[in-house]
Parts: sequence; C-alpha cells; structure tokens
Amino acid sequence: MLSFLRINRNIRTIRRYRNVLGILIKYGFGHVVEQLNINYYLELGRRIVTLGTAPKEIERLSQPERLRLAMVELGPTFIKLGQILSTRPDIIPKEYADEFGKLQDRVPSIPMEEVEGEIHRELGYPIDELFSELSDYPIAAASMAQVHRGRLKSGEDVVVKIRRPGLKQVIETDVDILMGLAYLIEHHIPAGEIYDPIGIVKEFRRSINREMDFSREGHTIDRFAANFAGTSTVHVPRVFWEYTGETVLTMEYVDGIKVSDMDRLQSEGYDLKKIAHNGADAFLKQVLVDGLFHGDPHPGNFFILPQNVICMLDYGMVGRLDAELKFQLADLLMAVLNRDVDSVISLLLYSGEIIEDINTKHLKRDLSELIDDYYEIPLQEINAGKLLTEFIEILTHYRIKFPADLMLLGKALITIEGIGRQLDPEFNMIEHLRPFMEKLVKEKATPANVSREMFRIAQSYGALAKNLPRDIKEFINRVNHNKFKIDLEHRGLEKLITDLDKSSNRLSFSLLIASIIVGSSLIMQTEKGPMLFGFPMLGLLGYSIAGFLGLWLAIGILRSGRL
Repeated sequence: MLSFLRINRNIRTIRRYRNVLGILIKYGFGHVVEQLNINYYLELGRRIVTLGTAPKEIERLSQPERLRLAMVELGPTFIKLGQILSTRPDIIPKEYADEFGKLQDRVPSIPMEEVEGEIHRELGYPIDELFSELSDYPIAAASMAQVHRGRLKSGEDVVVKIRRPGLKQVIETDVDILMGLAYLIEHHIPAGEIYDPIGIVKEFRRSINREMDFSREGHTIDRFAANFAGTSTVHVPRVFWEYTGETVLTMEYVDGIKVSDMDRLQSEGYDLKKIAHNGADAFLKQVLVDGLFHGDPHPGNFFILPQNVICMLDYGMVGRLDAELKFQLADLLMAVLNRDVDSVISLLLYSGEIIEDINTKHLKRDLSELIDDYYEIPLQEINAGKLLTEFIEILTHYRIKFPADLMLLGKALITIEGIGRQLDPEFNMIEHLRPFMEKLVKEKATPANVSREMFRIAQSYGALAKNLPRDIKEFINRVNHNKFKIDLEHRGLEKLITDLDKSSNRLSFSLLIASIIVGSSLIMQTEKGPMLFGFPMLGLLGYSIAGFLGLWLAIGILRSGRL
C-alpha cells in the first residue's frame, strides 16, 4: 500500500476504526465491510469487528437513509463529508446526494470554561481583557464551532466564532481512516473506482482543513468586502483581526431580519421583489464577475438590513471560478439557452472529465429531448433550477464529472432561485443570468483576452518542443541500459491470497485432527498404559483433543458463513 495510506497503528486510531466499522455494520453495511477485507490490511492478528446484522427497524430504511444516519452517529467529519457529497450528484447517485442534503450538525454547546480557554490559547489574553461582554450561551452551535455574541472594550458589538477544542485531532484521525477506506473501496468494491473515492477524500481533506482555519474565512470575508465595496445593496460584515486567529473569528454583529421571515419583512415595509432581484444580481456578480461565490446560500445565511440591503453570513464554504472556468461556463450556458446541442456536447467532452466511454449518440438524443422540452417556453418563464437539475441528471447518467466548484455553483444557483421565487412569485433567474453571460462572452472576445490566450498556447507548445528532445533521449537511454520499467498494479488479489491462506490453514488443521484420531485409534488397539473405564487413557485423551479441535474448526467455518 502507498505510504500516504499507511495506517497509524496507535490505540486511538484502532479504537476509532472499530467504532467506524461497528457503526457501519449497525446500519446494515456489514457486507461492504466484509468486502473491504480490512483485517488483512490492519494485520492485527485478530478481528477488529464482528460482523452482524442490522436491527429490524433499521433494515426497513433505504440504503441512503441508513448511510445518512450512520454519518450522523459517526460525528462531524462524516457529517461534513456528507454535506459536501450532497453537492456532487455528478459523482454519487442522486438519491444519496438528496439524502445527504438533509444532514444537520446541530450538537450540544461546549461549556463556557472551554470557550474561554480556547480564546485565551488562541489570542493570548483572558476574555475579560479582550471583551467587555461575552454571552454565556451561544447563539448557534454546530459540530465544528459555536458562536457567541459579545462586545469589545472599544464598544463595538461583535459575534465570536470558536472552534471546538480537540476538533483538529479528531478530524485528522477520521480523514486518515477515510483515506484507508477509500483505498479499499477502490480496490475491492465492484466498480468502486468509477466514483474515485480516493480523489473525493483528497478533495474533502483540502476543503475541511480550509474550513477549520478561521483566519482563512476572515480573509475570504475581506475579499467579499472588497468585491462589493461601493455597492449599496450588499453589506459584508467587518472582521476584527486583532481578535481573530486560526480557532477564533471575531466579526461585526449584524442586526437584521432573516430572509425567510417574510411576514416580518412585509410588516416592516421591506420590498420583497427588490430583495429578490438584488440577491440574484449580487450572486451572479460573485460568480461571473468576481469568480468567488458564497457556497452555502441557504435562507439562514442571509439577513436583510434597512433599505433592502442584503448581508451574507458564514463564509466557511465558498466556490472559486478562474477566468477559463468562467468562460467555459458562459459558453455552456449560452449553448443551452440557444438550444445548440452539438455545441453543448462538444463543451461537455472538453470541459468535463469522462469517467468511462460514453455513447455520444444517446447523449445527444437525451440533450435534444431536454432542450426540446423547453423549446416552446419563453425564456422569462424557464425555471433555471429545474433545467439545471435535469441537466445534472444527464451528466450523472453518462458519468461526466465536472469540477467541484461548478457542481457547488449548481446547487447554490438552485437555492438562490428558490429563495427568489419565495420572495417574488414572478422572479426568473434567466432574466438576470443572460445579461451577465452576454457580457462575459463579449469579454472573452476582446483583443486582450484573445492575445493572452494565444500567448498561453504558444508558451505551452514552446515548452513541449523544448522538453521533447530531452524526454526522447532519456527514454532511449533507459531502454538501452535495461532501466525502462513499467509499474503494474494488481487489484483484488489480496483477498484471494487471504482466502487461500485460510483454506490452507483449515486443510492443515483437518489433517492434524485426522492424524490425532488415527494415532488415538492405534493406541486404543494396544490396550497398554494407564487405563480408564477399560480403555487406554492416552487414546481417550487423543479422541477428546481431536473432538475439541474438530468442533472449533466447525464453529469457525459456520461463523464465516461459507460451508
């Protein structure tokens, strides 16, 4: 196994392995655990789990429901993994993505003593030297952090986000376990490599490490503030850097109304239609202009301030689109809106990652049917969220995988449109989307961008031409000196080796039992030595040992479930 997949064999990790596998078995995934052949890799010399069956009430649930419940019981690392996977219907089945979207990580708050200790460790001062007030009870508590309201010595009202003590060690252990399980899934579960479990865990490790560092979130907030500087319709909270670190984030307290509280918004005179339009424009600016967008725009993360100003909260999950990805997205959306199926297929094959061979004829048929369904509908009446959902279902069916940020964007766009339609039944995302896309397409065609792209292509070919003679020479030298090697990786042979080892052990055990029986029978014929009940005691002892060993072997075979 590769070095980065080696298992840390300390007691805490082994106990966590037992806990993880035990919970998976509890929720009816014992057959998957058995397929992973994990005992072989751990090399513990004993079973770390005992396979069993799930309780009857759990067996009645669907597999996605059982897996969601298992993630909740496994804790914050697995909950976060499920939440991220819920945004990736292109790499996991839709029913699992939908179920993981229900994951919540609300947990009991940590004691105030631990909060004070974490702030002191991170900022270097006790809280009474930093804050004139800090509430004893959190205004929000999740598995990774909790938030308290406070007031600085200088008088500003703030909210303080504190990471749970010891969380980093727990997540590091769990991610190591996930990486080991991903390796086993890819090598032992049929078609497991199609879902690229190792790639998913690597992306998850990068994402959760960034989310755990609150100073990164602070810098992200500052970038959003710079992007919306001078904008009268969006407010971004201020970060107080002298009270912020890796595990503590202190921000301006915002007193607003949740966008979901529409009755209160209406009663206080807010313009719901204007809020919907301002929100859509702000989100599309993030995506198609700034290339940095809020990745979790659910209603709880949007407050409405006086003058219909929108304030976004919780910047832990964000998406990023570089210039090339923005241009690809604009081309793809314009091709869909222009009902150009050939261009859509060409862009999909160029932009997406094809996991397996696809039937382009069937893909073209399905895309044509999708576009035909919307052909007679005026653009202003098209439901962009529904169109995008159906489009992603086609991508999923043909195993076309897109960058994680694009899939996160898809889910965020659907959420934004849903909020917009709640605020304004006549709201239509296409009306806001098309001007941004047309502007982006024109920007792509400017002389500056065209010359920049041609220069980049020329550089790539120049580097290739420069390195090609050296690479060819090195290849020929390796062949001439018999140093040319091809690495071959076997898949699934470990389980075959283990099964052969078990079979040979059982066969040897059976021969030993047979030998003891034959020897005891010969002793019984001699009628010599100490006697018991008229039979040689040594022969009776041999029969007893053979019977005990035979019973032990039979129980072992029956427990394995394979006669």
